[in-house]
Amino acid sequence: MGKNVVEKIDDQVEIKTLLMSVSDKSGLESFIPGLVELNPEILILSTGGTYGKIKEILGDKADTCLKQVSDYTGQPETQGGLVKTLDFKIYLGLLTETYNDAHQEDLKRTAARAIDMVVVNLYPFSETIARQGVSLEDARGNIDIGGPTMIRASAKNFIRVASVVDPSTYPLILEKLKANNGSLSFEDRFGLAQKAFEHTAVYDKTIAGYLAEKSINDVKSCYKSGE
Repeated sequence: MGKNVVEKIDDQVEIKTLLMSVSDKSGLESFIPGLVELNPEILILSTGGTYGKIKEILGDKADTCLKQVSDYTGQPETQGGLVKTLDFKIYLGLLTETYNDAHQEDLKRTAARAIDMVVVNLYPFSETIARQGVSLEDARGNIDIGGPTMIRASAKNFIRVASVVDPSTYPLILEKLKANNGSLSFEDRFGLAQKAFEHTAVYDKTIAGYLAEKSINDVKSCYKSGE
C-alpha cells in the first residue's frame, strides 16, 4: 500500500472539537472557560476524573458542550477504566485530513467528528517510581497507554490538529486563539507537535530506564504463579 501524501492544508484551523484527558489538572479553571467563551459551540470530549473536573468548572454550561468519550463512541469503558479512548472514532477524528475525500466520507459513514485539539498529560510514572518502597506492579500500573497514543496521533497530524501537553502553555494558547478568532496557525500546531513528541520521548525513556534496572527476580517477586 502506498503512502498517503498530503499536498494541501489550512494555515488556520478553528478549534471546534477538543479531546481532553489530563493527570495534571492545574490551569483548567481558567483554560476551560476561556475556550468556551471563545467558541460557545465547542464540543469537549473527556473521560473519568477529567470529565468530572470540567463539569464542575462549567456548571450548567457543561450540558451543551461537554460529552463523555464513551457516550460519543458508543463503547462503555472497560472495568477499571483501562480502555477509554482507544476507539476507531477517536483516531479517525485525530488523523483525518481536511482535503482527503476518503477521510471525509469515513467521518460521515461513522458519524465521527474531526478533532481539532488534544489536551493530554500522562499518568505520573516518574512521580510513582520516586516514592519510597514502590513496587514494580505499582509502576507498571502507571504506564499510560491511551495518553501517549492520543498525543502521538494528534502531533503526527499537526497539519490540522493541535497537541497540547503542558498546562503552562494554556494562557499562551488562549491568547493565540483570541488573536485569531478561535483558530491556531500552522506554525502554532507545528510548535506544539515538537513539544508533544519530546514529552512522549522523555516519558518512554523514563519507563525504559526503570525497567532496565530490574532483574527478572525483581519482577517475579511481585506476582503469584497462576499455574
